[in-house]
Amino acid sequence: MSGETDLRKLLSGMRPEAGRGRHVFTTLPVGAGVPDGVTPVVTVVEEEGTTLVLPQEQADAAGLGYDYVAGRITLRVHSALAAVGLTAAVAMELADAGLSCNVVAGFHHDHLFVPYDRLDEAVALLADLARRSG
Repeated sequence: MSGETDLRKLLSGMRPEAGRGRHVFTTLPVGAGVPDGVTPVVTVVEEEGTTLVLPQEQADAAGLGYDYVAGRITLRVHSALAAVGLTAAVAMELADAGLSCNVVAGFHHDHLFVPYDRLDEAVALLADLARRSG
């Protein structure tokens, strides 16, 4: 069940979809467990600690600190993990508009975390990129 690798097909078929809610990035000390009531959408274990990306309301309820509030965009094309260029093209499109973008690759889709207050703008930019790539 491998995904698409052709960059033109990936870009033209990406169908960016805004997720609901606000997401935040927080970190836990090495060896600390995930607090009760917290269900991260992304977990990354690093030698400095564990990064969690989770809904803002869960971070607030658990007393977890954060600096960055993001909106989530899912690219609905099934991209292969070995595909080349999708992340670069998407990041460049958003960078040209002054938008930060944190990308997480799932098995089926790529997920982008962009500044929450510019989520709609980011989706529109990516939808335009898809139209131009078709």
